Amino acid sequence: MPQTVFPAAGTMFTPSGFSPHLEARGPGACVADGPPITSASLDTLIQHLVPTADYYPEKAYVFTFLLSARLFISPPELLARLCDTCIKQQQLDQSPLDTAKVRKFGPKILQLLTEWTETFPTDFRDQKMVGLFKDIIHRIAPCDEAYWKTLNQVLQTLNQKLAAIAQGEESIVKVNASSVSSISDKLVGFKTKPPPIQKDILSICNDPYTLAQQLTHVELEHLSYIGPEEFVQAFVQKDPLDSTQPCFSEQKKKTTNLEAYVRWFNRLCYLVATEICMPAKKKQRAQVIEFFIDVARECFNIGNFNSLMAIISGMNMSPVSRLKKTWGKAKTAKFFILEHQMDPTGNFYNYRTALRGAVHRSQTANSIREKIVIPFFSLLIKDIYFLNEGCANRLPNGHVHFAKFVELARQVGEFMTWKQIECPFETDRSILHYLHTAPIFSEDGLYLASYESESPENQVEKDRWKALRYDRYQ
Repeated sequence: MPQTVFPAAGTMFTPSGFSPHLEARGPGACVADGPPITSASLDTLIQHLVPTADYYPEKAYVFTFLLSARLFISPPELLARLCDTCIKQQQLDQSPLDTAKVRKFGPKILQLLTEWTETFPTDFRDQKMVGLFKDIIHRIAPCDEAYWKTLNQVLQTLNQKLAAIAQGEESIVKVNASSVSSISDKLVGFKTKPPPIQKDILSICNDPYTLAQQLTHVELEHLSYIGPEEFVQAFVQKDPLDSTQPCFSEQKKKTTNLEAYVRWFNRLCYLVATEICMPAKKKQRAQVIEFFIDVARECFNIGNFNSLMAIISGMNMSPVSRLKKTWGKAKTAKFFILEHQMDPTGNFYNYRTALRGAVHRSQTANSIREKIVIPFFSLLIKDIYFLNEGCANRLPNGHVHFAKFVELARQVGEFMTWKQIECPFETDRSILHYLHTAPIFSEDGLYLASYESESPENQVEKDRWKALRYDRYQ
């Protein structure tokens, strides 16, 4: 199966909703009516993050800066500077402490660090982060013993999150290991009498709505493991305007869950194509096409746009789309409507309109089912890629281009809201197992199956079929 790669730099387009003049609402709005932050030095931005007895940064600023700061400074170094500044400003290294002052400051630093653990828990896989957290709380604890209790509760919740993330990553590895990547192309020779061990999707699930629900399970599970920092780390590169060294190497760029989700999309595309090309009879193939059209429609209704696009992509693969006699047998009116919704014309205008509708439904939902929004993930990645490519991280004067990161945080923040939805549908283990482990054809296998179902129509197809058959028997 070919690997999906992040889009190469090509024709530039502006990500939906982004303006290079977008103003960032920084913490200055909390203390004065001055202009919002659009750019500033890294030191200034760090200072805006530091809480005091009378000031706490806006939640949106905290998320935006913690998300983007890792491009310029590692999380442990950032936390060390934050704690050092707090210790000096609040005189936490002196004895006795100013109890009244620390009691006003204590809840704020505890809130900030709690927000950090909740939003970016994987930062705290580094024990330096946990040590710094404990140290700053140790310094304010003499003023109120309740800080220790709160610290223990925060760390307990953090450890549970990290354990769940680790378990999810392990399960992804196991699924990848147990999944048979491709059916031996020699199976194509048995198309007139399929081997009894080879199941098909209709024997596992013949109800489109049920399969759409189980696909939604898979999608939401993958989404739940993706941390916001992965979107930044996916495109990290040396900034020519930045004289400092990158704060993490290629080996430390953690995009494991993001990459696993892209692989899932690829697998679903090929699974759909395999299921259509496998049946020996034209009527059966047409039946599978109609089934997946109905599954795609149910995915659209649920708000699962990623599975919808994977199904449409699988049905549009050349080995499937060339089966004209098979398509002639199928009822395809609904398919063309769905294709129209996912048409790439106008920077996917129709899809973006449908996505806004799903988001509005989610925001006004009366049930969990109506809250589901699963975006077409490759397009989200593409939007973030072009935002990153289209705007420098730093301005010529060395300041951080903060307005860029406000837009990045907006896009990633929306995703963070969508990924938190728990799937409301019952789990069907047999269907999920099939989706993860059912054998799929390689691209050559798909073409072989397609040519044996409907003979090549032109010389190019005949030459390709001849070459594939020759390779199969070597």
